[in-house]
Amino acid sequence: MAGFVEVLLRGLALCGQAVAIGGVLFALMQLRPTLPEGAPARSRLARSLALTAIGVAVVAAAQLLSLGVQLSVLAEAGSGWPIAEVARTSFFRAGAVRILACAGLVVGCLVLARHPDRRRWWIALAALTVLLGVGSAWTSHAAGRLGPRAGLLILDALHQLAAGVWIGGLLHLTLVASTRAEAGWSAALLKRFSATAFASVALLIVAGVGLSLSYVDGASALLGTSYGSMILTKSAVLAGLVVLGAANFVAVRRLPEGSSVSIPRLRRFVEVEFGLGATVLFIAASLTSLPPASDVVADRASFAEVSIRFTPRWPVFTSPRIADMPVDDRNAPRTDADRAWSEFNHHWAGIFVLVMGLLALVHATGRVRWTRHWPLVFLGLAGFLLVRNDPGAWPLGPLGFLESMRYPEVLQHRIFVLLVVAFGVFEWLVRTDRVRVHGAALVFPLLCAVGGGLLLTHSHAGLNLKEEYLIEITHVPLGLLAMITGWARWLELRLPSAGRLPGRIWPLAFTLIGMSLILYRES
Repeated sequence: MAGFVEVLLRGLALCGQAVAIGGVLFALMQLRPTLPEGAPARSRLARSLALTAIGVAVVAAAQLLSLGVQLSVLAEAGSGWPIAEVARTSFFRAGAVRILACAGLVVGCLVLARHPDRRRWWIALAALTVLLGVGSAWTSHAAGRLGPRAGLLILDALHQLAAGVWIGGLLHLTLVASTRAEAGWSAALLKRFSATAFASVALLIVAGVGLSLSYVDGASALLGTSYGSMILTKSAVLAGLVVLGAANFVAVRRLPEGSSVSIPRLRRFVEVEFGLGATVLFIAASLTSLPPASDVVADRASFAEVSIRFTPRWPVFTSPRIADMPVDDRNAPRTDADRAWSEFNHHWAGIFVLVMGLLALVHATGRVRWTRHWPLVFLGLAGFLLVRNDPGAWPLGPLGFLESMRYPEVLQHRIFVLLVVAFGVFEWLVRTDRVRVHGAALVFPLLCAVGGGLLLTHSHAGLNLKEEYLIEITHVPLGLLAMITGWARWLELRLPSAGRLPGRIWPLAFTLIGMSLILYRES
């Protein structure tokens, strides 16, 4: 649990860092040249610097909490809190440097929001931004390698700085056009930002390839370890992000000089681009919790073992008996009965999701009105999960309802069931126009996108145990399809002018999630 919390904090820190780095470069290179335009330009700059300060605050808070988590884990393993020992580590020193850099950045943002003509403060802000990225590199795998590591540290710092300039800059670009007072983006601003983003993407890819070659020693490591599969996943999401960014880049290059671009279409695609970028940052955070693939030899899965998990097999709808399950020992190694129980659960959950996807596809045609009630199928899924999630607990296992709630994993499962019920009812109310709150329809795509991102981020194989990795790798397609579902539905809602294509894509992706669950296998 502490490891997953650490990954989430690292992801938040990387997102906040991107907002900070992207904000400083965006303000310096895109907004500062527009200051002669007067009050509107100053207002845009002030908003961007305020967002930068918020990103910096997120970095500082995540860094402090991360240090607290590390201390608590060490305290549980030994006697007392080893504060003095931790303070002597490079991880602690790098974190302290980042927190100090955050404090300086906040002060600089406040000063420049009021006095944007102070050149020395701009220089200090840029220097602190570089220090923030360098400090982050000192908490990565590059800092922990044996032997010469200067090259890896430089590549890691450049990789993170480039990601911040691009992904964080996207959020600031959206902010510029977020108020009703703005009629759109100027072509000049868009072209300046697209040139900066293009250079950042090139640097990001080059540095990323260099790091990957150092941490992944061949195809067997790429396909047979958690680290390798996360690299492939990150590359897949990044490829989609680059394609979307390239389309925006080409559109911007064609704009006539002196023109103003209307907000909706380009802004909606920028929103999706930033969302995918944030997912990439969380995947990068997950990589830090895994040992590099080149360090994992004994527990690598072979290509044959991986391919078996993706070989279609007719689903089995027979479940082991409770008597065959090791319910009396919650720490017992996984057995064949455990795997069969898990496959049964996945297959039936897939049927529920498949039914919802097919109904949503039919509803997208606009010909069968009653299919808009498809979210109610979530209630059936919730009931199934309540019964089947925990074989050792109520209503099937020996533990009573209240007694089983003392176990954290059971409590988490019950909370998840409640969330499924709430989500299904809420989406049904939205679909039937019983809830007309502005933005209510965006809950479904956001949860799909975030859920898919978390599924890609969460690692079951922190120790690279082969069996756990083989389970984890089957979740990658589910995470990618969930993200496609979420962002396609987002575009359908936010950009009606895009036509029917997004409205056809997301139900199809949702249906494929159901098919993937039905074909899921652990043996």
